[in-house]
Amino acid sequence: MEKLVTTMLQSGKAGLDLALYVLLPVLVIMMAVMKVVEAKGLLALVARWMRPLLKLFGVPGAGAFAILQLLLVSFAAPLATLAIMERDGTNRRHIAATLAMVLTMSQANVVFPMVAVGLNLGVIMLTSLVGGFAAAALTYYVFARSFEEQEARDSFDASALPEPKGNLMSLMILGGQEAVQVILGAIPMLILAIFLVNLLKLSGSIGLLERMLAPLLGRIGFPAVAVLPLATKYLAGGTAMMGVTLNLLKEGAITTVELNRMAGFLTNPCDLVGVAVLISAGARCASVVRPAIAGAVAGILLRGVLHLMIF
Repeated sequence: MEKLVTTMLQSGKAGLDLALYVLLPVLVIMMAVMKVVEAKGLLALVARWMRPLLKLFGVPGAGAFAILQLLLVSFAAPLATLAIMERDGTNRRHIAATLAMVLTMSQANVVFPMVAVGLNLGVIMLTSLVGGFAAAALTYYVFARSFEEQEARDSFDASALPEPKGNLMSLMILGGQEAVQVILGAIPMLILAIFLVNLLKLSGSIGLLERMLAPLLGRIGFPAVAVLPLATKYLAGGTAMMGVTLNLLKEGAITTVELNRMAGFLTNPCDLVGVAVLISAGARCASVVRPAIAGAVAGILLRGVLHLMIF
């Protein structure tokens, strides 16, 4: 019982550290910037410019911001764009396609630190775009096709939003306040996800999985210890996975080649933490999570196969 209580406390501390010291600063700044960009009309301009290309994959023009935010900032950064799409009445099929795309691509907060230890940045970016657009298209044309087209507009429309008022500083403060509310709502899921991983370690389940899956992992060029980063990634998130993987690299348990082979499956926000954070944008985002995850799974499998072929 004492070990269980200690695990609870450790999980709570890890969850709060992740929420308050990793996610919150990034999201406050991103949503503050997005609030200003939205107020100045730049968001609508870029959305209209990118719309013809992204529309082929079922993604509205605003999805261009989500791509840049994910690839260059953090897995939580696209939440700012999803929150705007939630408020402006973007069609749920387009929200689903955008969410699937975001869940498939690589997040900068994991990729850039791991580039320093041998992760191939060019391949990661290429497979992110290929897998992300494939996931979006599958979600829009297959998994989310039942959503009614007439329920809302099918593109980002800044005119649907109330005109933000105030000077530059007041707009940034407003965006930051919205970010704080979003992160506070995601904290319970973060703590529960990390607690689940710690519980699996405590029970010996991770070790058992390593022994059971070693033959299968060996056939595709993964070491047996890959079970730990894989389980950590999908249960506790990319940041926790990065810490585990860096330790394995430091100990020599995995090589940089093996890291790049695994990267197609490891570097994406499609995990308990990532999904919990991204769908906290609003009820409409949460309502399309199933088709979005179905599309993301297909996109991640495509990315994983590409990495196995390249490396």
